[in-house]
Amino acid sequence: MAIIPNSPLVTPQWLVDHLSDPDLVIVDCRFSLADADQGYREYTAGHIPAAHYLHLNQDLSSPVGRHGGRHPLPDLGLFQQRLAQIGVSSHPPSPVVAYDDSQGAFAARLWWLLRYLGHGAVAVLDGGWGGWQSGGYPVTDQRPLAAQPGDFCPQPQPDWLVDIEAVRRCQHQPSCLLIDSRAPERYRGEVEPIDPVAGHIPGAVNYCWQEVLQPNGLMRPPGELADHWQGLDGCEAVVYCGSGVTACMNLLSQAVAGKPLARLYLGGWSDWCSYGRSSK
Repeated sequence: MAIIPNSPLVTPQWLVDHLSDPDLVIVDCRFSLADADQGYREYTAGHIPAAHYLHLNQDLSSPVGRHGGRHPLPDLGLFQQRLAQIGVSSHPPSPVVAYDDSQGAFAARLWWLLRYLGHGAVAVLDGGWGGWQSGGYPVTDQRPLAAQPGDFCPQPQPDWLVDIEAVRRCQHQPSCLLIDSRAPERYRGEVEPIDPVAGHIPGAVNYCWQEVLQPNGLMRPPGELADHWQGLDGCEAVVYCGSGVTACMNLLSQAVAGKPLARLYLGGWSDWCSYGRSSK
């Protein structure tokens, strides 16, 4: 039986040592914002043995509306069915390992979703698909056998999320730290490749999600991340990004650092600017 280590990360060696564990659920989360089908094509061409595929738009999000951002929370009932379909159970909790080829961003979205729904036995593969391949670990193009259906029972933690009204309140509270997780040039409003308005939420500070990574793509050590996030001590923190994806990497790194998780403004900049508010 696989037991997720006392960390939100696992190494390729840990994963290869547990590939034959019958209760382990591996999830391939590869995705491209520029080509929504690219991740699935890459999965069919080759993936970690026994890995199932979950699609950011179809499985980890619900359809886009006028407000709510580009990647709203998935429909809880449908998501519960999908997780049960790939063998995720709550009693006992199935260990889940997620990976991608985007420095962990999409895998972290699944990690956060499962944690938000009360499933603690989940980790992200440190180094992702690239690290797995460069290490010479096994790869297959064979689909996993049909999983024994799981009994996933979601237990949402509503206080992990904030909406736009809570963000507005945060702007006026000295004890509240509003964190923009996007690249600095997007935060500054110099470029905006996705959303119709450039800029950031007034009062937000920029902690780019890629700053939590080492040059080799691995997560920075816990001590370094604790220093990186020392500004969270003694304050209420809210993180956001464009649409609730890369911000999850900041949340993952906070967990690695042993810090309490900030709350997530899931709609992020794509929700905020849908109301006509912008700042450069």
